[in-house]
Amino acid sequence: MVCWANSYIGNTDDANWFLENTLVFLFLGFLTYTYKRYQFSDLSYLLICVYLCLHVYGSKYTYAENPFGYWLKDALDLSRNHYDRIVHFSFGFLLAYPMREMFLKWFQFPAWVAWTLPIEITLSISGFYELIEWAVADVFFEAQGAAYLGTQGDIWDAQKDIFLAFSGAILATTIVSITKKIFHIHEPL
Repeated sequence: MVCWANSYIGNTDDANWFLENTLVFLFLGFLTYTYKRYQFSDLSYLLICVYLCLHVYGSKYTYAENPFGYWLKDALDLSRNHYDRIVHFSFGFLLAYPMREMFLKWFQFPAWVAWTLPIEITLSISGFYELIEWAVADVFFEAQGAAYLGTQGDIWDAQKDIFLAFSGAILATTIVSITKKIFHIHEPL
């Protein structure tokens, strides 16, 4: 709530703030609705919280105008504000583990499926999200379109965003896999 209040107070565009936070509201609604029956581990809730906070913080300024992204742009001599890219990468990196846990604990899928599905779902959701961004920007809310898309002149923005989320999921599942091998943690097949 503190993160949301901070992002709303002094935001640069109320309509964009609500638009950017729609998926956060839906995600939190899902977590609240399923909490009694399905619970994540503390690590998964932490990863989800960090991701949602990154998303909410991005909504305060729009992703293309985010001050942290400008700081990175200046510090690393980048051609554009990359805050949106950080959030797309974080989608795969921070949410792959909770998805994996969901498939193992909630649905009791075999371990090999729980390794594969987070990567596949991240890729699918990322592609679908880019289609939603296009529809919102070009069809439903043309006035908010440029701020919402935040392509910053990059014609390959959508493809790069999808690739970053996909890479984040692969990296997260690889780290978990290596950690499990190093510490000899076994799980059901």
